[in-house]
Amino acid sequence: GEMGETEVASFLSNLAVHQNVSASTQNQALSALLFLYAEVLQTPLGNLGEIERARRPRKVPVVLTRQEAQRLLAQLEGLNWVMVSLLYGSGLRLLEMLRLRVKDVDFGYGQITVRNGKGGKDRVTMLPVKLLEPLRRHLARRKSEHEVDGREGGGAVFLPEALARKYPAAARAWPWQYIFAAAKPSRDPRSGEIRRHHRDEVTIQRLVRSAAEKAGISKPTTPHVLRHSFATHLLESGSDIRTVQELLGHRDVAT
Repeated sequence: GEMGETEVASFLSNLAVHQNVSASTQNQALSALLFLYAEVLQTPLGNLGEIERARRPRKVPVVLTRQEAQRLLAQLEGLNWVMVSLLYGSGLRLLEMLRLRVKDVDFGYGQITVRNGKGGKDRVTMLPVKLLEPLRRHLARRKSEHEVDGREGGGAVFLPEALARKYPAAARAWPWQYIFAAAKPSRDPRSGEIRRHHRDEVTIQRLVRSAAEKAGISKPTTPHVLRHSFATHLLESGSDIRTVQELLGHRDVAT
């Protein structure tokens, strides 16, 4: 039995009616099938007739109010406060924050360079003034820790392969070290070297969730919600959307 227009149409309708997918998921399935038939099977689909369209809108993103964001941060202290404050105050994605290296922070200009996030381009975002001192103090501690690691035969950090080849000494150099390094060095499974990786994502996700609960916030709160709140609060205080997108590293308004 050939699968043709009728079967494709009923498959897509079924997605909407019984599987309750969002419109964007249904459109994705439609595009994939059109491509499959036209390019792979070389038998382009004709008119699919009336497909039952998905009505479920995209979920409205969760955003904290300014007061909620402040209450959440007030539950944290020390380095945990610094890390979560960066998610909200600089609009970083969780992994972007964890992957920051010493050289990515410019204290003079109050800026953070996010290296090659999604999409391959570096971008610059703001480093809030109230984070300057706490971050400086943390880096002073990290530097002594790094020096001790070096004396004990560690002190190397993971570098992308091309960089590691180009700058063999960089892996042990202070500017390339992770700012938010793990509490203990560990053996890198790839190279067998003793390295200090960055902190773990799951820990920070839990941290944000528990701080939100302690602050009495009932919305489901994740690191990404803090990034979203950063953008929303900037727009509310009159920043134009282009600027905010550049800070977030978005290429278009829709996302």
